[in-house]
Amino acid sequence: MPEHPDQAPAQPVPPSVWRNPWHFIAFGFGAGTLPKAPGTWGSLVALPFIPLWQLLPDWGYWLMLGLTMLFGVWLCGKVADDLRVHDHEGIVWDEMVGMWITLWLVPEGWGWLLVGFLVFRILDILKPWPIRWIDRHVHGGVGIMLDDILAGVFAWLVMQLLVWGWSVQAVI
Repeated sequence: MPEHPDQAPAQPVPPSVWRNPWHFIAFGFGAGTLPKAPGTWGSLVALPFIPLWQLLPDWGYWLMLGLTMLFGVWLCGKVADDLRVHDHEGIVWDEMVGMWITLWLVPEGWGWLLVGFLVFRILDILKPWPIRWIDRHVHGGVGIMLDDILAGVFAWLVMQLLVWGWSVQAVI
């Protein structure tokens, strides 16, 4: 069953994932080749990077997000063009960046990573407005990236509310 309810059945894994470094990166270092829920696997692959990004100053993490988003627009567009598929479900770089957005300015710790992962996956799968509209109407690298960037921003807002609530409760 596809990860997104309105998505077509699983697409075959192109052999180029194992030969072309751009395809390998776009497919989440191979995570996007897994037969079930590639977006979820891609989101999981993003998690080990978070403790590294959290070592950066806040502006450094923000800069990293900007660079990975811009790189993702090019990368996802290129790989989609190479594969002649609008948004191959195995391309998971967009989910990785969405996870990194979700967890910006969130406290360190595996508990926060788990909550962020769940919040992001729920929003990425359900695609509330305007995410679903963008997913259906914006194409190319921008379209592939933008719905997950927005899901990441929405998930980031939820996470910031949870962090704020947690810190208020700790004071009381």
